[in-house]
Amino acid sequence: MVSQVSKRARWWAAVLLAAVAVAGCGAGSDAPSSPRLKGVPQVKDEKDLPALPLDRYRLSTEESRRFGKAQRLLAQRCMIRLGFTDFPADPKPPAPSTPARTLVITALPTQLGAFDLDHAKRWGYGWEPRLRKALEPTGRAMTQAEFAALYGMSSTGAIPRGGKSRERGCSGKANEQLLKGVADSRRMWTFPTGRDTDLRKAAKKDRQVRRAFATWSTCVVDKGGKRFADPMAAYSDKGWRRGEDGNTPHTRREVATAVADVECKREQNTLGVWWAALDKRQRSDIERNKHEYALVRGDLDVLRGNIRKALG
Repeated sequence: MVSQVSKRARWWAAVLLAAVAVAGCGAGSDAPSSPRLKGVPQVKDEKDLPALPLDRYRLSTEESRRFGKAQRLLAQRCMIRLGFTDFPADPKPPAPSTPARTLVITALPTQLGAFDLDHAKRWGYGWEPRLRKALEPTGRAMTQAEFAALYGMSSTGAIPRGGKSRERGCSGKANEQLLKGVADSRRMWTFPTGRDTDLRKAAKKDRQVRRAFATWSTCVVDKGGKRFADPMAAYSDKGWRRGEDGNTPHTRREVATAVADVECKREQNTLGVWWAALDKRQRSDIERNKHEYALVRGDLDVLRGNIRKALG
């Protein structure tokens, strides 16, 4: 789902591009390799990970980027019509009277965390600091009047008398244009995500997945790391001391664990086993809920058409 953030926190986003595993784990490890299982792809690199069935019912990463671009462009056109003729397409927030809180948006490279060994060796479970700079707005800072017109509220959150509690301002109007013709935007955004969450929980209980996680965990311990229940437990461990922006300090222990994590996933084909279990459950869920998924697919097609129209 693409989330619309209408307050100052919108202006900062940090994408966690983490990777995993531990230094010192080499070919001499005696951890057994996972046997080839029917229907389980061999995943040695992120590009080896096949698409999942539910991916057809959500915007891709590129489509989400285009959605954001279209939303900003439509909002800019609206602002120009209101008389803000030099309003930029990607403005910074106005100078706040109080420090703005940081918004962290994370996009995991895989459903089991990081899988890029080179990244793990450099940044552990965190990300390269310069990425934050690359995600900052490129335009000038808005004035308070521009902010109020864009979001229908002041930068302190005050809503003008008579204002509606729903989406307001040029940003809200831009969303309305992009969602024109969409029968149920809430269903479109939340139904696939909600089903995916439930299906991932179910996949964790799969016998082969539990065995794969146990094998992976032992492998990480053999490489000098501590024991984790599963790869996501390693990725989200509080010991990495993530800051407000979501980044980690890249300590030696963190990096070593991240390296071991990635190496063990590759050696044991952990992602392949996980993918196969999730693929099976997603296919069954789509078959059981054909009607709902078809409605979501139809609304996504309308949204894609609106994005193309907005971007010309």
